[in-house]
Amino acid sequence: MKFSKTLITGLVMLVGVNAFAQKKAEKFEKLQIEMFPKAKDGFKQVYIQLPVAKNESDLKVEFFVGAEKMLDCNKYFLMGDVKTQDLQGWGYNYYEVESNGESGGTLMACPDQKKTKKFVTLKPEIVRYNSKLPLVFYVPKDFEVRYRILRPDAKMKSAIQR
Repeated sequence: MKFSKTLITGLVMLVGVNAFAQKKAEKFEKLQIEMFPKAKDGFKQVYIQLPVAKNESDLKVEFFVGAEKMLDCNKYFLMGDVKTQDLQGWGYNYYEVESNGESGGTLMACPDQKKTKKFVTLKPEIVRYNSKLPLVFYVPKDFEVRYRILRPDAKMKSAIQR
């Protein structure tokens, strides 16, 4: 009798956890990316799938295209551009990165000449949030794309008047 109660309790918990996991998985739209072109030689295709969110019109996505490099204490940036391209016949956009990986930076004197690994990026861009469409990028093979979701401050503030 005690074994059957334990077994039933375990099954109920398993079903509950499974239902919770399915609910979590449903927060992502099933995305189709087959219609996007294949990556050119030396490039790779990466994409961001955003979770379904309440009030998506209030959210923005800031993305950073870059690479990790061993650098000194100066501030660095990558030279290049992110071009928005139209997926003909679909009305979707995708992003092509044009950069050869060269970087620029400040010329401060670093006292210890110690180098650390830093993520160096092109100019970050902000786009609208849409969980129904993927953000598709074509980047050089040694680059990566990172992002963060920007949310509005709950309280609206007034400008100072003179």
